[in-house]
Amino acid sequence: MKKIFLSIVTLTFLTLSSCVSDNETFNDDIKKSYDVSAESLLSNAQKELVDQLTTPSVNNNPLRYYVQYWAATLYTAESRYNLTTRLIPDTHWTKMYQDVLGNLKTAEEVLKAETKPAAISDADWQKQQKNKVAILEILRVYTYQILVDTFGNVPYTESLQNPAIILPKYDKDSEIYTKLIARIDDAIAQLDVTGESFNTGDLIYKGNVANWKLFANSVKLKLGTNIADFNSALAKTTIESAYAGGLLVKNTNNALLTYASFAPNYNPIFDNLVASQRNDNVPAKPLVSRMNDTSDPRRPIFFTPMADGTYVGGVPGGRNSLPYETTYSHVGDVIKNPSAPGVLLEAFEVNFYLAEAAARGYAVGKTPAEYYTDAITLSMEYWGVAAGDIATYLANPQVAYATAATTPVPGAPGTGTGKWQEKIGYQEWIALYNRSFQSWTAFRRLDFPKLVSHPSSVSIAGGKVPVRYTYPTAEQTVNGANWTEASNALNGGDKLTTKIFWDVN
Repeated sequence: MKKIFLSIVTLTFLTLSSCVSDNETFNDDIKKSYDVSAESLLSNAQKELVDQLTTPSVNNNPLRYYVQYWAATLYTAESRYNLTTRLIPDTHWTKMYQDVLGNLKTAEEVLKAETKPAAISDADWQKQQKNKVAILEILRVYTYQILVDTFGNVPYTESLQNPAIILPKYDKDSEIYTKLIARIDDAIAQLDVTGESFNTGDLIYKGNVANWKLFANSVKLKLGTNIADFNSALAKTTIESAYAGGLLVKNTNNALLTYASFAPNYNPIFDNLVASQRNDNVPAKPLVSRMNDTSDPRRPIFFTPMADGTYVGGVPGGRNSLPYETTYSHVGDVIKNPSAPGVLLEAFEVNFYLAEAAARGYAVGKTPAEYYTDAITLSMEYWGVAAGDIATYLANPQVAYATAATTPVPGAPGTGTGKWQEKIGYQEWIALYNRSFQSWTAFRRLDFPKLVSHPSSVSIAGGKVPVRYTYPTAEQTVNGANWTEASNALNGGDKLTTKIFWDVN
């Protein structure tokens, strides 16, 4: 087997912009013999992906500030959309390309070099290897979608070709999406539920091919949902095909990575809020107030109560007053649990996508109200809310799909005047509390909830919540010609205010 240099933190040889050598063995440690299995590479890719989506570290992922789930207490730069001091886009870019896609690419190379064990038949070996490659491909599609949804135009066709291509060109974001839909279709077709896959190394589904097929169709649904306002015809065929193929609609099939209860593999939220002994964040007022208005039973899970049993949030982007320990609610203990799972995709999320599809008139089996109700129920069941409390919440006129008001007023009946985007948007925002990247995507797609930027936010945000990341500083300095071309191709340039192609409203 070819020797491969690997770290869970870095895969230098596979990075897009890096020092290279013409010597193809330059990464080999001649003093140590080591081979890396496809299983280990898969594990590393999955953990890096989930870590990046889960972490609240301001060095990596400030999106809980953007969707106004959390507010900062002392250090406000990131909550005011400063991305450059800590080079946040550079970190996100490197983790997605190098630590996730790089690991997945190398895992496939290792698989192709494997020889069949004598104890397994040719037919079973072929099924198993095809399933393994398909699972890697599904995760690649998921990761490329994150990159497009973050930056817009990104390296795609020339990505991960180092050293053959050191400075890759950027592809058009809408064209990447079309190719991703084709790729997920091909991967789904390769999955064979009668065969095995990864017996070890799969931290998400433990090699369960049937679950990977549900996940893949749900990723396809997610792709179709995002482009519905941009290309309704392609969205319709993509979503209806995904629905027909079977979707992740039950909590038992959620795509979760369960963290350990001990260092270094505990949940990044615990790492940043508890293990670090820092208390730099409190729940944000917009979310807390919205949940207060409807007596949402998830409040004692998401937040800690004040001494009088109420819940109080801080001002997004503000330097929230001292003593913040007793002035505001704090992040709930369940969220901060060291072994709390990180998430790639959940059943409630899929049901909200189906509610959108039904509202658009697509053939997905049930009505918008039914999927909306199912989504809220699944979210609450996941967090352990009692059945009676769920029923009470759903019966609230400010929540019920038929009567949800445009602007809820505490104690007032619903008017039913809210658009479906608003009804779904607010409830999906609440349900995605621990999923900041996906919430940011839903906020941009649905244009709800209505979030107000802090007046002291960076001027380049234009007084609004950012709708994309600017490109990494390293790309500007190292891959300047391609960065310039990609920036000019964006409708608005390389700015926080430039919308991703599917964000047309």
